Amino acid sequence: MSDPIVTTTEGAVRGRTNGIAHVFLDIPYAAPPSGTARFAAPAPHRPWPGIRDATRPGPTAPQPRRDGFGTLDMSPYFAPGWVPGADYLTATVYAPARARNSPVMVFVHGGGFVSGSTRAPLYDGTAFARDDVVLVTVNYRLGITGFLDLPGAPANRGLLDILAALRWVQRNIAAFGGDPGNVTLFGQSAGATMVSAILAMPRASELFHRAISQSGNSSGAFSPEQAARVTHAAGAALGIEPTVSGFAEIPDEHLIALMPELTGLDLRTASRSDPLAGLSPFSLVLDRQPVDAVAEGVGAQVPLIIGTNTQEANLYLVPHRISAITTQGELHATAATVATDPDALVADYRARYPRANPGELQSAVLGDALFGTGSRRLAEAHSAHRSAPTYTYEFAWQSPALDGRLGAAHTVELPFVFDCPALPALRGPGALLGPDTPPAALAAQMHGAWVRFAHTGAPGWTSSHTHRFTAAG
Repeated sequence: MSDPIVTTTEGAVRGRTNGIAHVFLDIPYAAPPSGTARFAAPAPHRPWPGIRDATRPGPTAPQPRRDGFGTLDMSPYFAPGWVPGADYLTATVYAPARARNSPVMVFVHGGGFVSGSTRAPLYDGTAFARDDVVLVTVNYRLGITGFLDLPGAPANRGLLDILAALRWVQRNIAAFGGDPGNVTLFGQSAGATMVSAILAMPRASELFHRAISQSGNSSGAFSPEQAARVTHAAGAALGIEPTVSGFAEIPDEHLIALMPELTGLDLRTASRSDPLAGLSPFSLVLDRQPVDAVAEGVGAQVPLIIGTNTQEANLYLVPHRISAITTQGELHATAATVATDPDALVADYRARYPRANPGELQSAVLGDALFGTGSRRLAEAHSAHRSAPTYTYEFAWQSPALDGRLGAAHTVELPFVFDCPALPALRGPGALLGPDTPPAALAAQMHGAWVRFAHTGAPGWTSSHTHRFTAAG
């Protein structure tokens, strides 16, 4: 079988076939963000002559190397880290070999706004192509170049990249056999937070038609005041003025080296807690949270799936053995990072989970602060308008990783959404899915729901109840 060739608005690309899908890697959707352009809005890519090779993975956004969380191997999620190269604002397309006006799904990866790429093994889209869906995964700017709020630069440049990729999809996806009138935007973690932000943009409604938010936070944006603290700290650490011209002179490797110094900044203000609880110095920077716009009716016409995992924060605690030795004082310290009245918050969680130990309470408090509360608020705000269905879910399957302690932690649902639980890198005592054989039926169920939603707008359960994904189905 000959290699597939598709002509885009910028030029022709040659992909490869894996027997199920036509795969096109590293297709530019915007110009390389080099020099001062690192801090500018995405610009159109210049046309290229001839046929561009789209059979090999390309560069990724500058980012620190992250292979794991403590004793947990997270390399399938984070991929190789930074692969240098200027032309990294790219999309990867998995298309059915005989795609004809097929539904399109565009995935936005997570990684705390500081890491991740389309090269992650978890994001192989072959199963989507098998089920007659054209899958597009997207690289975007991260960390300082993507989300540091700089005077004179557009805010949320990484989010602007996603919007540019969606416009590229509208222009080009028909050439790959996809239907530009049936686009489902979905994302996980930071990617889901950006999905909620795009849902809350009135002008973005023509770019997608359905949305899925996996473990995001529709109230997770920084205020300008909070973002200014990060910008000031970054400028002070580098000894430069915190402006575009100052940062434009700093090479990417120095910006990456700076990132650990920014983690853990106290971003609490008189009126706001830190929505990311100190785990990341970067988020969207907005005057109001996406959920507030949705509550006013923005995005109400878009069918939405939204959900979280049962023990989200286990990812941040269990691999470091924090939950096993958490004291009452540490529990209160965690509560103080996410609430103005930590004593009342801890008392509330103790009443709700009377048999939980301090580590389990810490996980519940942190998981709700990062993902649960914002997701529930978005579901309530969207469903209140009754203009389009709101489908909620809970992913409850317990991963046996780390001696059975990981549970339904953050990211554990991803192999089941992408129907790749058999990926060797996901198996083992310290791997995401643990040493046992993961339930194939759960992957068929969850992946099938996402595919069904893309095809029909309904995932297979009613909008009147929350669907629980467990090994039993």
